[in-house]
Amino acid sequence: MAKVIKLQIMAGKANPAPPVGPALGQAGLNIQEFCLKFNAATNGKEGIIPVEIIVADDKTYTLVFHTPPASELIKKYAKIQKGSGSALLKKVGNLSKADLKTIAEIKMPDLNTENVEQAMKIVSGTARQMGVEIVD
Repeated sequence: MAKVIKLQIMAGKANPAPPVGPALGQAGLNIQEFCLKFNAATNGKEGIIPVEIIVADDKTYTLVFHTPPASELIKKYAKIQKGSGSALLKKVGNLSKADLKTIAEIKMPDLNTENVEQAMKIVSGTARQMGVEIVD
C-alpha cells in the first residue's frame, strides 16, 4: 500500500532539517537522496513548491510537483509581504483582473475546473480572504 507525504518546500532549498527530515525519516526514505532530487528538479524555479511524495512498499518513491499556492502568487503579483490579519477591515493591496487571470491560468492544473472564469473566481476568493482587492 502506497503512502503519500505532502510537503511545501522552497524551490531548490530542500534540506534534512524539519519538516523534510522527520517526514521522510518516518517513511524510511533516504533524506539526502530526496533533497538532491528535489533541488535538481526545482533548480531555476522560485517560491514555495508543493510536492507529493508517493512512497511504495519497497521504499521507492515518485515526486509529483504542483503549482505554487495561490496565496504566494497573489502576494507576488500584488507586491505585498503578507495578507491582512482582518481582511474585511484592512486591505493590504490590489490585484488587476489581468493579474488575476494570469494567476488563474498558472493554477489551472491544480484546480477542479477547466474554465478560466471559474478559476478566476476561486483565486479571487483567496485574494479577498487575504485582504487584496480586485480592481479593473
